Amino acid sequence: MKLKTSCLFLISFIFSSSLLPALAAPARPGFVVTVLGARGGILDGNLSAYMIRPAGDDRAVLCDAGTAMAGLVAADRTGALDDIAVPPGSGLTRAGYVLTHTIRAYLISHAHLDHVAGLVVASPDDSAKPVYALPATLRDLSEHLFNWRIWPNFGDRGPSPALGKYHYRALAPGRTEPVPDTAMTVTAWPLNHGGVESTAFLVAANGASVLYLGDTGPDVVEGGRRLDDLWRAVAPEVAAHRLKAIVIEASYDDSRADRMLFGHMTPAWVVRALRDLAHRAGGPRSLRGLTVLIGHVKYSLAAGPAPQDVIRRDLARDAAREGLRDVRFVIAEQGLRLALD
Repeated sequence: MKLKTSCLFLISFIFSSSLLPALAAPARPGFVVTVLGARGGILDGNLSAYMIRPAGDDRAVLCDAGTAMAGLVAADRTGALDDIAVPPGSGLTRAGYVLTHTIRAYLISHAHLDHVAGLVVASPDDSAKPVYALPATLRDLSEHLFNWRIWPNFGDRGPSPALGKYHYRALAPGRTEPVPDTAMTVTAWPLNHGGVESTAFLVAANGASVLYLGDTGPDVVEGGRRLDDLWRAVAPEVAAHRLKAIVIEASYDDSRADRMLFGHMTPAWVVRALRDLAHRAGGPRSLRGLTVLIGHVKYSLAAGPAPQDVIRRDLARDAAREGLRDVRFVIAEQGLRLALD
C-alpha cells in the first residue's frame, strides 16, 4: 500500500512540476504593439516610438524612440501597460520599470531627431541595452549625438570616454539576428527617405511577425526599388499569414504633391505599396486580416479637420479603389495598445 501511494505521489509530482517542459502551454503566435509616439512632428512628446513584444511576454523592443518616457507615461495613463506587472519592492513606477526592464533593445531606423530624441534624453536613467541599426545610422548616433558635444557618449564607441551603456549592434541587410534575452529575432532592410537611409525591421517570434517601416517614400518618387525589394523579401510571411501587422507612415494626406513629399508617403502611395505587396504574395486575398498601423502623421498648425481624420478618409477611398477592402487600417495614437493574434 505504501509503495502504491509513493508511486502515485511521484507521478503527481512529475506531471505538476517543471520536469516536463514539453507539457507547458506553447507560446502564442501573436504580438502586442503599444504606441508610445505617433506623430512625425512637430508635436514634441509624441514622436515615432512603437513598443513591440510577443503575446504573453513582457520582453519588448522599441522601434524608434522619438519619444520614450513621455510615451510610457501616456500609455500608462490609458491603461496600455496594465498587463505588465511591476515586481513588489522594485521602487519604480510602471513607466520607469518598462523603460529599464521591459524594453530590452532599441531598433533605430534612422537618426532624425523625431526618431531618437526620446532615446537620447532618457539615456542617463535608462538601463544598459543594445541599439540595433544599419551601420550608417549607428555612425550618425555615435558621431553626431552621443559625442560629448550634443550629449554624453552613452554608447560603446565614438569619442572618449565611451560610457558603454548602449551597445551598438550593426545589422546586415536581410540577415536575421536574435535579440538577446528575448524570444524575438530582427531582420533589417534599407529604405529611401529623401536622400537619407532609413530602415525596415521584421520582428519575429513564435511563428509570427510584425513589420515596422521607418520613414520612407515611394520608389517611383525616391528613385530605386527598395520598397519593392522589401516586399519581395517579406512576401512569404504574408502568403503564409505569419505577418500580423505592418507599421508604415503616411505623413500627409492625398492633397500633397509628390514633389513636396521629402521622403514620405500619402495614403494613396501606402495603398499602392500594399497592392504591390499583395501582388508579390499571391493576390489581394493574401492581405486578408492584415492590420496596417499608420504612423508618422504630421501634426498641423492649421485650423480645420485633424490630419489623421483626413488620412483615414483617404485610406478608405484609396483601398476601395484598389480592391483592398480586407485590410484593417488603424491610425496610430499615443497610448494605443494593439493585440495582434
